[in-house]
Amino acid sequence: MASDGKCFDVAIDHGFFNEYVFLDGIEDIRKAVSTVVEASPDAVQLTVGNAFALQSIPNRSKPTLVLRTDVANVYGKVLPRKTFNRLIEDPVEQAVRLDASCVVANLLLLPDEPALHEQCVENICRLKPMCDRAGMPLMIEPLVMQPNSKAGGYMVDGDINKIRALVRQAVELGADVIKADPCDDVTEYRRVIEVASGIPVLVRGGGKAPDEEILRRTHELMKQGAKGIVYGRNVIQHESPALMTRALMAVVHEDATPIQALLILKG
Repeated sequence: MASDGKCFDVAIDHGFFNEYVFLDGIEDIRKAVSTVVEASPDAVQLTVGNAFALQSIPNRSKPTLVLRTDVANVYGKVLPRKTFNRLIEDPVEQAVRLDASCVVANLLLLPDEPALHEQCVENICRLKPMCDRAGMPLMIEPLVMQPNSKAGGYMVDGDINKIRALVRQAVELGADVIKADPCDDVTEYRRVIEVASGIPVLVRGGGKAPDEEILRRTHELMKQGAKGIVYGRNVIQHESPALMTRALMAVVHEDATPIQALLILKG
């Protein structure tokens, strides 16, 4: 979190999930991270294998590292016969070694996949005491997803009641930060903030969307009480990731309107 208690975390951990379509814009991980870092977001979300791309940059004022600690196989058009969400070994020890400021783990809710949800709960129950012992903040990512057959994984089920229930479960499991889905009607997002019970909520971006929609939605979410955003593909797959980062930072930290942010984006 920045000094104002808000955060823009750019997620560049998509290669972890073994889906080739997620690699657009991050084929050269050093270049992708360097481009984003130049625009000075608050944090960059990476995996153990690619954290070097951020931490090898010799700049004391660079964004902080958020370390992804689990890998899942649920994002393809067709679900595999066996789904999993696997926690990496010694996640907090690895995070400390990499000088991360936070770790993040999934709390997935897919239709007809109760065992996957149970595995996520077990992972978090293991991870929480490790984080507490090391003084490492834990970000939990409650994701309510549509059936994969509709359009592949990462498709948000925007039902606010499902999102509220899963966010509250993340809080009850000990989250220090929540990374949550947006709902269908973002003007109701204050109801999600309410059930988070004071735990800061960062809203994830989900699938690629038009610039105007992203900026307008982000502005409304901040008005509703979100403490920031975690966007990946809407930044790294943008034709100008640096300008999009600057535009979103203005919305998050300076309360820029969508029109003002669009002017930044257009340079």
